Amino acid sequence: MLQRLRGRPVVRAAGGVVVRPGPEVLVVHRPKYDDWTFPKGKAEPDETDEECALREVEEETGLRCLLEDELRATRYRDSRGRPKVVRWWRMSVDRGEFEPNREVDEIRWLRPDAAAALLSYERDLPLLDVLRG
Repeated sequence: MLQRLRGRPVVRAAGGVVVRPGPEVLVVHRPKYDDWTFPKGKAEPDETDEECALREVEEETGLRCLLEDELRATRYRDSRGRPKVVRWWRMSVDRGEFEPNREVDEIRWLRPDAAAALLSYERDLPLLDVLRG
């Protein structure tokens, strides 16, 4: 994966599009940003992107998940103007329960159209294609 983009270090992140039968997708509310998005976060230097995705989903939601298909990555500039690449995986829940925390105070399981209406970032919308036939 690219480590630099036009001379600037790339912020490496990963996350999960967690799904369950319905189909429904999990979206999270982050009080720090007052936004609705999918669970994700920055990778630690010593972990793979897959490990990062699983760790971040569990830290933010309390749900231990199973990796399924890799989805398309999103690329954008973060709030500090740094280039950021987020790798995404479709995931299913293995076990666990949500408990509100500092990073995520609410989750919702939504049908794709309801999730599309709630998501705060247009860049998240193509990830819903995994639920549409």
